[in-house]
Amino acid sequence: MYLALLVIFLQCSELSAQERVFTFNSVEIQVKPSVKAKNGAPMSIICHADISKSTDFQLKHNFTIFKNGKLVFMTVTDKGDAQYDIPATRSSDTGDYECTVEAGRKTKSSNSLHIRVTGMTKPILTAEKKEVLEGEVVKLRCELPEEEPPLHFFFQKIKMNSTPKEKHVFEARRNFSVVEFSVEEGDNILQFVCFGGRYVNFELEKSEHSNKTLVTVREPFIKPTLSARPSSNITEGDRIQFECSTVVARMRDIEIILQKNRTILKSVRDEKHLKYSTVATLEDSGEYLCKVEQGRASKTNKLNVVVSELFPKPILIASMKNLDENKELALSCSINGFRKANFSVFRKNSDGDIWLKNSRNLTMRVSVNDTGSYFCKAEVKGIVKESKPVGINVFAPVSKPTLSVVGGLPEVVLGKTLQLICRSATGTPPITFTFYKGSEIKATVINDTYATFLDENIRQDDKRGYKCEAKNNHSSGMKTSNILNVTVIVPIRNASLGSFPYGEVEDGSETAFLCSVKEGSWPIHFRIFRKSDHEVLLFEKSENADRVMWRKEAMSRQDTGTYYCMASNRANVDVKSQPITISVILASWQKGIIAAFVLLPLAGAAALTLWWFLCKKKKAKGPSLEMSGSALATNLTSEKLTRQHNDGDYYSGSGYIEDSENHMKSTDESKGPDLESAEVEYTEVEVSTLDPHRAKVQDSAPRNVNFLSSFMQRAPVQKGTETVYSEIRKANNDSVENRHSRIQGHLDTT
Repeated sequence: MYLALLVIFLQCSELSAQERVFTFNSVEIQVKPSVKAKNGAPMSIICHADISKSTDFQLKHNFTIFKNGKLVFMTVTDKGDAQYDIPATRSSDTGDYECTVEAGRKTKSSNSLHIRVTGMTKPILTAEKKEVLEGEVVKLRCELPEEEPPLHFFFQKIKMNSTPKEKHVFEARRNFSVVEFSVEEGDNILQFVCFGGRYVNFELEKSEHSNKTLVTVREPFIKPTLSARPSSNITEGDRIQFECSTVVARMRDIEIILQKNRTILKSVRDEKHLKYSTVATLEDSGEYLCKVEQGRASKTNKLNVVVSELFPKPILIASMKNLDENKELALSCSINGFRKANFSVFRKNSDGDIWLKNSRNLTMRVSVNDTGSYFCKAEVKGIVKESKPVGINVFAPVSKPTLSVVGGLPEVVLGKTLQLICRSATGTPPITFTFYKGSEIKATVINDTYATFLDENIRQDDKRGYKCEAKNNHSSGMKTSNILNVTVIVPIRNASLGSFPYGEVEDGSETAFLCSVKEGSWPIHFRIFRKSDHEVLLFEKSENADRVMWRKEAMSRQDTGTYYCMASNRANVDVKSQPITISVILASWQKGIIAAFVLLPLAGAAALTLWWFLCKKKKAKGPSLEMSGSALATNLTSEKLTRQHNDGDYYSGSGYIEDSENHMKSTDESKGPDLESAEVEYTEVEVSTLDPHRAKVQDSAPRNVNFLSSFMQRAPVQKGTETVYSEIRKANNDSVENRHSRIQGHLDTT
């Protein structure tokens, strides 16, 4: 029963869940009365959700309203609408609004709606003080109530008959701002206003102006008075007195300053009067200014003073301005239309003016040290005036100039620039130097003691000499240097190396090397190098010629390698030749010795082979020969000596035969007595004909028998590609003797 009830309950629940189905059709956002509103007007933002449901059931809706992506309103209701009311709109309410509805784990958002609020709240302006002194500051506060930052504030200071002064302040976190305006001289009644602003879509939305705030300004002191006694128009030498005064409310921190052309003449502090007197000169003419300062306040007054000239400036006249040393100079000082004055003559100096004489006239014999500026002074009634300076130049004559090449030697490399220097040891500057190439003027230079000249047009055939002239303002005139002849150095060009013989050189022979250049000034420095594993300098010599020869008397195998030469002259440029290769080979006599060493053993091997061959043939025809080992050795030795003198066509080295005898003896001894009766067995071989060229070498070999014998003992006996091998067995004495006779017969026949 319970099981049946449970099944019924689950089925009912499933049916109930299936009946609570809904879906969002749309979500919309609206604004009343309009998307455009004025500042302060009420506004309502409505969010509506259109939902379809399977049955009529209650559904909770979560409404959220955003402005520019920030949450501004949220509510939960079972109704399909939600309303966000703004009683009084402000410019900060301008923005993009969006509504989002969430119900039963489903969410849907509306489109974005832009709302624009025009106008801003009227700002409120207040001043910290209603009455201030000149030099003080006015502190103002401007506030935009009910407006949200960021905001811009604009303050204006309005003065009668002048353009308003404005200050701008940006406030990012508050809806008010504070500024200060300084109160200047002449300010009486001031008016201040402010207004605010906000940037909306890159446009500045401005509020209306605030109320005007009035500030009264009082003077801390009156404008000063400035006077001159006895008058503002006086004559040089008279005493003039200036007086500056003011009326001040309080004496603390009051200061009076008298100045002329930005130069302060006198100042007093905490006093109402300032006095200043001086003896008037022409330089005292001009505008004077009296300035009174207290705190930030300041007031000024001006007075123009004219000082008449008592006498004009004196004039200094010189008999000559440019003169030679040891000449007489006359100076005269005078005043036009005025003779009653005290005169003095001076010469200017960096350490101070040098007094020369208290007189109108001065006569002196000058030297070079008297060059300088001279002036005179005149004094009347305590007024001293100075004349304009007069320049006096005293000249010493120039000495004969010397012309030389910068760097030392009088030579220049072809294609390079020649730099000359002309110098005069004595002479008062400025000196005019003139350079000549031959008779042609190349340059004129004005300098103190020397001058330089660059000649860039150097040719190989230049033979003309150089000279220079020097002169100054001395009456002695021009001096000329000696003529300088310059050598033109032609750089080395195209070095080459040759040898005789060329390529292959026999060992021990002489070789001549020739290093030459196609062009270049003498002397030429030649160097010959050999380069194998490393570079070796073999020969070095300087010649007044375009070539040099070097003989190497005896070349050796170590001289094989690459040779080249280098040439240079005073142009300091090394020119390298193309390399040549020298190979040192064996000499003819060395080849003969080597051939003898090779061919003689071959000839001996051929003779021995022939002897064995004849012995074998004789054995095949007759009975076997039996001979003892000692008898065969004795006969072979005598046969060798006989053929050594009689056989003119062949020569077999004694070393080979001796080795054969020794081999036979050692073999016999090793065999022992059991082998004495054994027969000798021969191996059949092919014997090649001896090369006639080698035979010639062998004919000459007897002179070197001992040397060749020792060489043969160490080397194996070869003929072509075959080596003759034989095995000798000891036989009885009779067989050996018979065989020996047959071998000797065949040898004679051969």
